Amino acid sequence: MEQHHKMKTVIVTGGTKGIGAEISRKFHQEHWSVVIASRKSSGLAEELGENCRYVVIDVRKEEDHIRVVEETLKWTGRLDCYINCAGFSKWSPVNLVDETFWNQMIDTNLKGTFWGCKIAANNLSDSGTIVNVSSLAGKRGSAKNSVYCASKFGVNGLTQALAKELGTKGIRVNAVCPVYVSTDGLVEALEDPNAPPNGQKVENYLEDFTNNNTALHRLPQAKEVAELCFYLSSSQASAITGQCINVDCGVLPQ
Repeated sequence: MEQHHKMKTVIVTGGTKGIGAEISRKFHQEHWSVVIASRKSSGLAEELGENCRYVVIDVRKEEDHIRVVEETLKWTGRLDCYINCAGFSKWSPVNLVDETFWNQMIDTNLKGTFWGCKIAANNLSDSGTIVNVSSLAGKRGSAKNSVYCASKFGVNGLTQALAKELGTKGIRVNAVCPVYVSTDGLVEALEDPNAPPNGQKVENYLEDFTNNNTALHRLPQAKEVAELCFYLSSSQASAITGQCINVDCGVLPQ
C-alpha cells in the first residue's frame, strides 16, 4: 500500500478508449497510479495491470464523480490530476435537434466536465491539476454542429473561469483542443449521414480535410494529445493555466 502513496494519482474519465485510453496509457507509463472511469470497461485497466484500476461512472451524475474520487483516495490516498475526457460527437442540422439530442450532448460533454472539475477542486492535492479534453469545435463553429460546438465552447469557458477561481489554491486548469483524431469513435461519428463527409467515404473525407486544412499535412494522433495532457499535469507546465491549447497540426493557428 505504501508504494501507492509515493506515486501520483490521476483519474481519467472516458479513459477506456480512443484519446482517453492513450491518456491512461501515458500516465501509467510515467509511473502514476491511474483510475480509469467510464460507463463500461474495455479491459484496459486489466491490460495495464498494477497501479491501474477501473471504476464505473456516469459523468452526468455529480454523485458518481464523488464516488470515483472517494474510491481513488481509499486506494492511493491522493489525487494529483483529474482529466475530463468523457464526451461524444454527433452532427445534426439545427431543424432536427430535439430536447433529447440537446440534453444528451450538453449533459455529457459540458455538465459531465463541470462536475468533474467541481469534485476535483475539492479533493486535489497541493498544486494539483485539471485537464479538460475539449475540441477545436470549442474555438470555431461548423455546420450541423451547433450543439457539439456549444458544449465545447462551454468547456473552454469553464476552463478559463475555473483557472481564475482555483488559482489561489494552486490548482491549474487547462484544456486541450484536438481536431479530428482517427479513433473508432470518430470514424463511427463521421459515418452518420448528417456528418461532414455527407455520404463520402470517411477515409477520403479525412484525406481531403487533411490536405486542405492542416499545415503539417497530417492529423494528430491520440498519443500526441496524451503527451500534452501529461505535460500540462507536470511541474514543467507550472506557469500554464486557463489555456485551451489546440492540438491540430496547424488547422487553426492562434
